[in-house]
Amino acid sequence: MFAVLFGVSLVLIRTALPEGAEPGSQWIDGASTRLRVASLLMPFAGIAFLWFIGVVRDGFGRYEDRFFASVFLGSGILFLAMMFVSSAVGAGLIASKAGMVDAAAHSEVAAFGQMLLMALSKTYGVRMAAVFMISLATIWLKTGLMPRALVYTTYLVAVALLIAGDLTMWIVLAFPIWVLVVSVLLLVRAGVIDLHGEHERSA
Repeated sequence: MFAVLFGVSLVLIRTALPEGAEPGSQWIDGASTRLRVASLLMPFAGIAFLWFIGVVRDGFGRYEDRFFASVFLGSGILFLAMMFVSSAVGAGLIASKAGMVDAAAHSEVAAFGQMLLMALSKTYGVRMAAVFMISLATIWLKTGLMPRALVYTTYLVAVALLIAGDLTMWIVLAFPIWVLVVSVLLLVRAGVIDLHGEHERSA
């Protein structure tokens, strides 16, 4: 659920950016309807992400490593907090357009809000997501709870987010896609999703 809600929010935010405009300016000059929908979806995405953290941590069982589990939990909560704050700043920028009185003063405040939002979401939030992935991949590597292919892929995606998170917003979509893959694998292992089909069980 987080992967879908967060992914949709990111796409709405990115596509609201006017053609040729600076990244982040969509919160001031972009399509307000898309941005309002994105800011409304983000809290629900955050709630779903908390459930994802809980399910993953519960799966550690007696194999839980306190050090890496603390980093995993802390980075996940920090990522979520930064996404919430950046969404709130964006919602404030949208609302400020309606009650604008002094255009010059509004422009300065909007520029500050825009830079704050970009720093929180791209510089800090994305890197916390990468730390979240690295710590979780390390736990999997030590315990063997997940396939090695997923572990190494997680490391590669996390490094890409660390390095290129500031360069393009589209690469951030790698995080919800990764969460979706992990969620499906967890559901398959729990027996919620049957990839072999009912007919094979009855055969």
